[in-house]
Amino acid sequence: MCGVVGISSKQPVTERLINCLSRLGYRGYDSSGIAVIHQNEIKRLRQPGKLAVLQQLYAQHPIDGCIGIAHTRWATHGLPTENNAHPHMTDRVAQVHNGIIENHSDLRAQLVDKGYTFEGQTDSEVALKLLNDYLQQGHEPYEAVQLLVQQLVGSYAFIFIFKDYPDLMIGTRRKSPLIIGKTEDDFFLGSDTLALGDFAKQIAYLEEEDVAVIKSGRLEIINQQGHLVQRDFMDCPPLNTVLKGRFPHYMLKEIFEQPDVIRMTLSSCTIPDRSAIKFDQFDYDFTQVERIIIVACGSSYYAAMVAKYWFEQIANISCDIDIASEFRYRQPPLAKGNLAIFISQSGETADTLAAHQYAISRQQKTLAIVNVPNSTLDREADFTILTQAGPEIGVASTKAFTTQLTVLACLALHAAKQRNVLTAQQYSDHLDTLFKLPHLIDKILEDQTVYQHIATHLKNCRDALYLGRGTSYAIALEGALKLKEVSYIHAEGYAAGEMKHGPIALIDDKVPIIVLAPCDDVYEKTFSNIQEAAARNGKIILITDKASNLFKDSLLSELVLPVSSPLISPILYTLPIQLIAYYTAIIKGTDVDQPRNLAKSVTVE
Repeated sequence: MCGVVGISSKQPVTERLINCLSRLGYRGYDSSGIAVIHQNEIKRLRQPGKLAVLQQLYAQHPIDGCIGIAHTRWATHGLPTENNAHPHMTDRVAQVHNGIIENHSDLRAQLVDKGYTFEGQTDSEVALKLLNDYLQQGHEPYEAVQLLVQQLVGSYAFIFIFKDYPDLMIGTRRKSPLIIGKTEDDFFLGSDTLALGDFAKQIAYLEEEDVAVIKSGRLEIINQQGHLVQRDFMDCPPLNTVLKGRFPHYMLKEIFEQPDVIRMTLSSCTIPDRSAIKFDQFDYDFTQVERIIIVACGSSYYAAMVAKYWFEQIANISCDIDIASEFRYRQPPLAKGNLAIFISQSGETADTLAAHQYAISRQQKTLAIVNVPNSTLDREADFTILTQAGPEIGVASTKAFTTQLTVLACLALHAAKQRNVLTAQQYSDHLDTLFKLPHLIDKILEDQTVYQHIATHLKNCRDALYLGRGTSYAIALEGALKLKEVSYIHAEGYAAGEMKHGPIALIDDKVPIIVLAPCDDVYEKTFSNIQEAAARNGKIILITDKASNLFKDSLLSELVLPVSSPLISPILYTLPIQLIAYYTAIIKGTDVDQPRNLAKSVTVE
C-alpha cells in the first residue's frame, strides 16, 4: 500500500527522499512524488508510473531543501494520474497520506460549498483542503492538524510541511503505521523501518493518534489525550539482507533463502539440544482450551488452513479459521479466555488488526505470528511468536509463508505435548522430521530445469487448476494464488474431491492441472481424482513423492519430491509451486517482484 516518508535535516534531503522511496517500492505503487520547502516556497515533483519516471523528472527539474516529504501511491480513490499523485499541496501546506478517509465525500461537499475546487478524486486531497481551511482561519499548524483529524473517519498516516514554517514537520497516525527515526542532526518519519534504515540510527513507533511535531531539530510527541509523552527509541536494524545479491529478482532470492530461515525459525522455537519446543514469549496452557481460532489474509490464511489440520489431527483441539476481512463482520460468538491466533507477515495488515481488536473486545487471549518485530500486531497482542524470515521484499510471499507454517507446526506439537496426546516417541519423531526439512528443501532447489520446463507448458494458457486433498488442498490454493499474482494467469485451487461437483466441467486439453499428491493417507483418493481428469483429456502436472505408471499419456510433467512425512509435506510442496509461478512469470515477462495492482503490506481495508 501507499508509503510515506519525511525528512527534517540541516542538509538537503531530496536525494535521501528518493532513496527512501526506492525502499518503499516493495509495498506496491503506481505513482510517486516529493515536495520540499526551498526559499519559503513549496516545490513539488510527482508522476504516475515507477520511481524511475520521477527520477527522470528530478534530473530535468531538480528541487531541494532541508525539509521534505515523499510518497508512493497505491490507487484507492481515482486513477493513477499526476493530479491524484501525492504529495498534495496548496500555497500553504503539503501533505502525504497512507490510509482511507471514509467520510471524504461529505467533507468534499462541505468544502465545495465553501468555494474549494479539487484537482483529482482522492480522499487525501480532501483532507489537505480541510487542513488548509483551518490554516486560513488563523489556526497554528498543530492546532489545525488536531482540528483536521477530529473530523476524519477512517485510517491515516499523515506527514505535513508548511510554507510559512520552513523548519516544521508534523506527522500523525490512526490505524496506519508511522515510525520516527533520528540521528544526531536529523529526524525522519516513514511507513516502515525499511524506508528509513539507510539513514536513521534509531527508531521509535508512534502509537495510535500520536502527533509528532518536529521543529528546529527538536521532537515533541503528543498523545491522543493531549499530553507530552516519550516513545522508546531502539537501534535501527541492519538492512544488508534486502539486497538481491546474485539473484535477478527478490522473489527468487527469497525462495532460495527458505532453508536457512526455516533453520533459524526452528532454532527460535526449540531448546538448544532440539529435544523440545519452547517459545520465549508464549506461555499458554493448551490443556485449558476447548477451541482455538486462527485469523489471517491471503497466503497467511492458507497457512492457517494447514494449521487447522495439524491442531485437530496432532493436538486434538477443535480449530476454526477465518478470513480477517470477514471475521469481525460475522460477529462470531467467542467463549471468554480461548485462544485467537492472528497471522501477518508485516504485522500491519489492516483487516487482521481490526479482527484482532474484535477478539480483544470478546476477551480472547491473542497470539500474533508475525515477521516484523515491534509491528502493530506484535505490540498489541498478548503473546507473539516471531518468524525468522527476515525482510521479504517480493510482493508474492515465499519465505514468510513457509516460516509461518514452521511456527504453526511447532505450535501444534507444543499443544499436543501439553495435552498429552502424543507418546514421547511420536513427539521426538515429529521433531526429527521438522529438523530434516531444510535439507530436503535444499535438494528441491538443486535443479531448476524441471520448473523451467513446466513453465513452458503454462506460459500460453489462460487458465490453470491446482488440486490437492487434506493439507495439500491449502497448498493448491497457495499455488493458484502465486501463479495469479506473478504471471497474471487465471488459476484456481480446489479440493480434489470437489471436482465432480462442478469444476470438472472446465477440464479440456487446454487447461493444465497441477496436482499435489504426497504419499499420505489420502494418496489413493487423490489418484482417483487424477484419473477422472485424465479420462476427460486433462493435461496433468503431477507433483508427488511416489512415481506412478498410470495415465502417462496425460502427463505434461511429473515432479518426484523427496519422501516426507505428512507433517512437513505442506511446507515441502510449497517450494515447487513457488518456482513454477516464478519461472512462468519470467517467461511471460511480467514484473515478478512488483506485480501490477498488488501491494506487499495491505494497510487499508
